[in-house]
Amino acid sequence: MAMEKWSDSIYLVRLADDPQMSDDLVALEQAVEGHSASAVLDFTGVRFVNSSNLAKMLKLRKQFLADGGKLILCCLGDQVWGALLVTGLDKLFSLSDDVSTALASIQMH
Repeated sequence: MAMEKWSDSIYLVRLADDPQMSDDLVALEQAVEGHSASAVLDFTGVRFVNSSNLAKMLKLRKQFLADGGKLILCCLGDQVWGALLVTGLDKLFSLSDDVSTALASIQMH
C-alpha cells in the first residue's frame, strides 16, 4: 500500500492507476474515519481517473472537511488535470504543484 502516516494527523497517499487507486482511497477513508486528519494525494503515478475514483475523492473531501481536516491533490498529470477541469472539480479541490508544498500547506492550516 502506498499510504504513509506522515504525522499523527497527516497522511500522504502516493496513488497509482486502478485497481490500486481505488484500494488506496478506500484505505484512507477507513484510516481517518471518526477523527480529524488531513491528507495529501500524490498523483505522480496516476495517468487517468475514472468516475468511480472521482466519486471516492469527493466523498473523502466531504469527510475531511466535516472533521475539520484538509485534503490536497498534488502532482497532477495532464489527463488527471483535464478530467478535473472538464468536471469543474478543479474549483472544489485544493491543489498543489508538489508534495512538499502540499504538506507545508496542511501544517499551516
